[in-house]
Amino acid sequence: MSTTVSYPQRTRTEVPGPRSQQLNAERAQYVSASVGSLLPVFIDRAEGSILTDVDGNEFIDFGCGIGVTSLGHGNPAPLTAMIEQAQKFTHTLFTITPYELYVTVSRLLTEITPGDFAKKSVLSSTGAEAIENAVKIARAYTRRNGIAVVDHGYHGRTNLTLGMNYKSQPYSANVGPRPGEIYRIPNSYPFQDGLDGAEAARRSIKLLEKISGAENLACLVIEPIQGEGGIVLPAPGYLETLQAWCNEHGIVIIADEIQTGLGRTGKLFASEHFGLVPDLVVTAKAIAAGIPVSAVTGRAEMMDAIPTGGLSGTFSGNPVGCAAAVEVIEQLRQPGTLERTAEIGERIQRGLRELQQRHAVIGDVRGLGALHGVELVQSDGSPNAAAFGVVAKAAAERGLLVMAGGSDGHVLRLLPQLNISDELIDEALHILDEALATL
Repeated sequence: MSTTVSYPQRTRTEVPGPRSQQLNAERAQYVSASVGSLLPVFIDRAEGSILTDVDGNEFIDFGCGIGVTSLGHGNPAPLTAMIEQAQKFTHTLFTITPYELYVTVSRLLTEITPGDFAKKSVLSSTGAEAIENAVKIARAYTRRNGIAVVDHGYHGRTNLTLGMNYKSQPYSANVGPRPGEIYRIPNSYPFQDGLDGAEAARRSIKLLEKISGAENLACLVIEPIQGEGGIVLPAPGYLETLQAWCNEHGIVIIADEIQTGLGRTGKLFASEHFGLVPDLVVTAKAIAAGIPVSAVTGRAEMMDAIPTGGLSGTFSGNPVGCAAAVEVIEQLRQPGTLERTAEIGERIQRGLRELQQRHAVIGDVRGLGALHGVELVQSDGSPNAAAFGVVAKAAAERGLLVMAGGSDGHVLRLLPQLNISDELIDEALHILDEALATL
């Protein structure tokens, strides 16, 4: 990152600009206020790592629609595959008349997910739907009811996943009783708890044995690296110790790789960084270049535990989405793709460490590949959500989109494309430097 480089002026108007302001007025009239937006600019087009709004303002996209457009906006291969498939047919429903693409995606997922054992997959539409399917599969297989989750976790907005999430606001407040048989344990959060991984895991295991009992647990649902929770990387030994305990007691391990999977961290799945071999892996977001597709992939005997007809839905495994997914997975498997993502991570990490030296508000920098978190703190080390609001606004005014993370909304969550250029990374870091300076 250099302070002598001349960077382009990305924004032409105030943010949001006049046309976005007009559309926001219409939105207030016609769209439920329960649907929020981090940055209220209306996008007109997108290419690669750049979003352009209806006022002509450009934004370097460090959000990817929360990790969805990981290989860039308008990626030619999946886009062409979508068009070709749409011209053939857009829907039949696999449970009515099957089609080859569903089988192909399922096969590819069995090949790339962790674990050297026989696997099968079921496709669905959204990440939350896939999480619910995974829990149903685990319960059917084990004949148990209990679900273990960890602090700061996020799994979706459906009824079951609302009960699995860590925080209630804004997801589950005032919407009725939450489902039972969900047991929460502390996550490994090195910046806040200072524990080594095995010690943190033993603390969690002791709590689970007390509040649930191992014999009652169907599954442990866990993000190998927490996304919305603030890009929290567990200390070495945490996931491995939990896995050994789960294996000993027949508890199904469900890895929520919705945000962290499919190359985001420099490996196909974040579990691989920690030696975690889940029984079931949940994927969504980046799998189909923006078309809603999700999946549960796991041990064949578990995946067959529910009677025929018990899984699927009207739009599960949509053929247009499956066509895109085949191309996305093939691109991720091409030589050099994951290595480039690792290089991106190293460049971002170096730049963020430099910013940490200059800005006392940065308490911690962490991440892998194209997944990073910057924890903003007050002078006493406590979360500084107000700082995030200031920095995010200042960054947007300069042409950079960043997202919030952390249970207190105090973490800058950075999810650039896996193929973003070095030049755009450096420009984004420069904008972040200026935005942090506004504090």
